Amino acid sequence: MTEERIGYLLGFRTVPGIGIVRMRRLIDAFGDARSAWHASVGELIAAGVQPRAAEAIVTARRRFDPAAELARLEKAGIVAVAWDDAGYPGRLAEIPAAPPVLFVRGTLPDLAAPWLAIVGTRHATAYGRAMTERLARDLAASGVVIVSGFARGVDTWAHRAALAAGGATVAVFACGLDVIYPPENRALAIDIVATGACVSEHMLAVKPEATNFPARNRLISGLCQATLVVEAGERSGALITSAFAADQGRDVMAVPGPATSPRSVGTNRLIQDGARLVVDASDVLSELGIDDRHPRQLGLDGQSVDDGLGVALLAALDDGPARADELARQLVRPVAEVASRLTTLEIDGYVRQVAGLNFRARR
Repeated sequence: MTEERIGYLLGFRTVPGIGIVRMRRLIDAFGDARSAWHASVGELIAAGVQPRAAEAIVTARRRFDPAAELARLEKAGIVAVAWDDAGYPGRLAEIPAAPPVLFVRGTLPDLAAPWLAIVGTRHATAYGRAMTERLARDLAASGVVIVSGFARGVDTWAHRAALAAGGATVAVFACGLDVIYPPENRALAIDIVATGACVSEHMLAVKPEATNFPARNRLISGLCQATLVVEAGERSGALITSAFAADQGRDVMAVPGPATSPRSVGTNRLIQDGARLVVDASDVLSELGIDDRHPRQLGLDGQSVDDGLGVALLAALDDGPARADELARQLVRPVAEVASRLTTLEIDGYVRQVAGLNFRARR
């Protein structure tokens, strides 16, 4: 019955002039998608559908075979998830105009895990690439699902860095899942579905038309708790994603860039307008509300803290940030020894250096 219902939802997607809002109204009026799909012209008009739209539905019904479309999806290895199915991402279901059907190739990562959108310009600088790779790698290693739009530049590097860290990533297509765009990312798509998923709201064979990309961006932000813009010019599409995130009530974060770089105009203005400034993964984890976990629990690299000095330093830093000389006096240890151990703790991800040469525990 679930597959049959999805077939009717797909049928409505083929009808010109029947968008998501009208489809919802139709289903509400008739009680279910099947009844709405099989309604007569007169019944449709009585339910408030304009005569031309009612005729279009009946015409589409003659041409579209729901069962055949479901068979095509199965052959392509794609699963269709309806908006009221248990497997439909809950965060996405909350946004306005959530797609009635989400097409999935691969396996959606844990829906209860933190999901973060990382987006940016297709024409990133070396700085933008380095920041994207570092942040995506560290956050993926921390158990954060990295979501992006599969485009060239920042999107591609975010997906690849997440995979390299052994984490999960989700790519949101602006076309059908049987269409790989950009074509050079074909191997990347294969790698993504091995541990995560490629998703789309578009049916098979839909091309990556220019108008699809802004609409795609609402899904990127809608799937996630927050959106992080790494590098974006004044007219970057990544700013559309951040605007959707703000409208959806999701957090917006941005990486600052050089004031003289045109590729950082958008991100710097986001920060001016109140976006959270991000310089490393701990800033994002804090915004997501998971910075109180120990780095070892987050899967960060480094040796376990099993030596007496390391344990004592972390315990001392529980009271707040402190300088190396202050910690040395408190623990009655040589400053050089304390400073050296703090350096290794920082490298291993247990502490971070903050303003005034202070160290803070990353917990």
